[in-house]
Amino acid sequence: MTLKKITALCLGLSLGAGAAWAECTSTSQWGPDDTIGSANLISPELTLKAAQLIKQGKSMPLGIAIGPNTPAFPPRSLSLQIVQPNQQGGQKLSGFGYEGNYNDDILQTWIGIGSQLDGLGHLGEGGHYYNCLDEKEISAITGLTKLGTHDVPPLVGRAVILDMAAHAGVEVMAAGQHFGSVEIKAAAEAQGVTMGEGDIILFHTGWTEGMLESDPTAWGSTEPGLNNEGAVYVASLNPMAVGADTWGVEPIPAPEGDKIFYGHVTLLKENGIYILETMNVGPLLREGVNEFMFVLGQPRIIGTVQAMINPVALY
Repeated sequence: MTLKKITALCLGLSLGAGAAWAECTSTSQWGPDDTIGSANLISPELTLKAAQLIKQGKSMPLGIAIGPNTPAFPPRSLSLQIVQPNQQGGQKLSGFGYEGNYNDDILQTWIGIGSQLDGLGHLGEGGHYYNCLDEKEISAITGLTKLGTHDVPPLVGRAVILDMAAHAGVEVMAAGQHFGSVEIKAAAEAQGVTMGEGDIILFHTGWTEGMLESDPTAWGSTEPGLNNEGAVYVASLNPMAVGADTWGVEPIPAPEGDKIFYGHVTLLKENGIYILETMNVGPLLREGVNEFMFVLGQPRIIGTVQAMINPVALY
């Protein structure tokens, strides 16, 4: 699937006949007024337990570097400008008490590019988002009035990597290749990894390391990933967040019978579980690490739907 085709797909989804709005019944386990979902699972006890996973005193970033040429879900784009204010013609800033000069940057961008946190206001169904919040209530053009990522507390906890590529016997899973509860359980057993409440569950498919540089068009328009049934299973484990080394977590093209990106609805809307996209976990696996302390403090821009992130793995 090319970028042109996925753009057409997106337009088709948005312009097609809408389903009748159904009454929302998926209220939160944390009460009808909750707006932070699985972040409620953060606790001093789980944080201290995660800290025990730091054995070597090492850290590694999980985010990728991004720029104007980074493929992104249409019509997202990024533009960066470096400026030197009030320094035209070689002027210096003598008001500093010395002949100063400096650079500033202006960023014009969609936030959902590269490694990112999907907040609970990102994808819904039937006009509703997490905890049955109505789109007419929260979706102001100047920013979400509820569910903004600025309200998400630091996500800190135990993270585990499930190497789905290794389970499939490949270095890089193919576009559209998918996995569900059977494959996830088998991979976890083979790797000796357990998944518990409040964990951050990350899937390794090999996609970003194997495709982003060699075939960026294919990387950004197709992907392997978590199928609809697998999303329901993972949500049943009550994790804090679910992510992958792909730009959308779910397979594109979707398997027959699956709804496109419906895992987002299952995780975000139905269960209040955060999604982490383009988490580059391959380097950690090569160091023999498949569980570690995960630390994320996202930018706190009021009302944002998503956040550009670079979580840190401590191990």
